[in-house]
Amino acid sequence: MSFGICQLSLIPLRSEPSHRSEMVSQLLFGEHYEVKETTRDWLKIRSAHDGYEGFMPVNQHTELQFNDFSFLQKTGAFLSYDMVQLLVHENRMQTILLGSVLPFFENLHCRINDKRYRYDGAARFPQKNSNSAMLIENAYMYLNAPYLWGGRSPFGIDCSGFTQMVYRLSGYQLLRDASLQAGQGTAVNLVDESHTGDLAFFDNEEGNIIHVGILISRESIIHASGKVRVDAFDQVGIYNNETKRYTHKLRLIKRIL
Repeated sequence: MSFGICQLSLIPLRSEPSHRSEMVSQLLFGEHYEVKETTRDWLKIRSAHDGYEGFMPVNQHTELQFNDFSFLQKTGAFLSYDMVQLLVHENRMQTILLGSVLPFFENLHCRINDKRYRYDGAARFPQKNSNSAMLIENAYMYLNAPYLWGGRSPFGIDCSGFTQMVYRLSGYQLLRDASLQAGQGTAVNLVDESHTGDLAFFDNEEGNIIHVGILISRESIIHASGKVRVDAFDQVGIYNNETKRYTHKLRLIKRIL
């Protein structure tokens, strides 16, 4: 068994071992993973953060020793809280994005294997914080980020990637897909009983959960649809004031905080 870590700004994960295959998720800088299968050009990996599996090119893989993998699994790591920031290694600069991991962060430096990077941006260890106002503040950092299927960054994000990353910045771990996130937390029976920060889930005509967003209040929601946006919300679902129609049908509300 072998392990790896993302040493690039981000790495796409695909559903099949091909660059033409659908992107199902992304790894951000510093996120570590377990290698499940190896071919000449592709690896099938399992993300240590959320257990999500996908294929990545071998030439984007950076090996991580088991001791480091195990340490990061047990202790966690600092995260970057800047939209975009620079790492510096031997006078060479590299960009990282909001929510990136800073492994072994200490004295303004993080480390991947024998490479030490200087980081002068906002860094915090994401301890659980039930402050819903802080959660919404984190959510607004992604406002107007374009929708991207499989995306997890401010430069492209999908609905469940958005909720996962916002909650991660507040110290909570959500699974990758909306249908999986719907199994987490505690059910809220009525819209009138909902709180700021609750997750609202929406289904299609077949009853499958296909969308998720974060309630700002009982009347508004922030979610990724076309872009990360704020829309009206009620017991029917999401109402787009620009198009004057409902775009998503409410299925259930779950409380994580």
